[in-house]
Amino acid sequence: MGGIRKRGIIALGVTGLVTPLALAFTAAPAQAASCTTSAGPYQKQVEKFLGRPVDGRQSAADCTAIRTFQTKHGISPNIGYAGSVTWGVMDLMNKQKAVGKKPNKDGKCPVNKGRIACVNLTLQLSWIQDGSRLVYGPVPVRTGRDHYETRTGLKKIYWRDIDHVSNLYDVPMPYSQFFDGGQAFHSVGLSMWNPPGSHGCVNMTKTDAKKYWSLLRNGDDVFVYGRKPGT
Repeated sequence: MGGIRKRGIIALGVTGLVTPLALAFTAAPAQAASCTTSAGPYQKQVEKFLGRPVDGRQSAADCTAIRTFQTKHGISPNIGYAGSVTWGVMDLMNKQKAVGKKPNKDGKCPVNKGRIACVNLTLQLSWIQDGSRLVYGPVPVRTGRDHYETRTGLKKIYWRDIDHVSNLYDVPMPYSQFFDGGQAFHSVGLSMWNPPGSHGCVNMTKTDAKKYWSLLRNGDDVFVYGRKPGT
């Protein structure tokens, strides 16, 4: 999320600022720390998620597996502790996977608008549908953190900039498609499960952001609903 700057020129004066689930995502390395020998409150759940022996006791192998997961998704501190943040990410992944190819099963994203990009904040999923037909997705996304929430409601894409750079945060926002003030779909080089979230934009992998760029146009509808965990 960020102010809008195109080729070095500040414009419009706004502020602000998913690959299939089976694919891996790149996350910024978490702060290095020692591996803990302590079992966490979600030890058994985390062990089960990672395919480890479910005994509720922390082993060196458990810690290594948990720490690898934490580092991959930017969870800090990455000390192999099975705490609430780590389990929260895993629980969300399980819920996302359970959706399968029916992301609008609850019917909350409008089916009378033609082509529309839907964003479910609760499940951190997005997809494109045309009426009731699924066009692309669902894919995991990373939306606004607490106090920077992605705003809900029916929107329209009003400006697109493939090489956008945020003038607020001085960071690239490739394949930006703005739909509400400074809030946009765009790609990032982080895990989609990297906490705590964006500054309001709907972050996507490069693959998904490119696909959204090819499928959507100015004037297309966007519907955002739900509430991101932790906000």
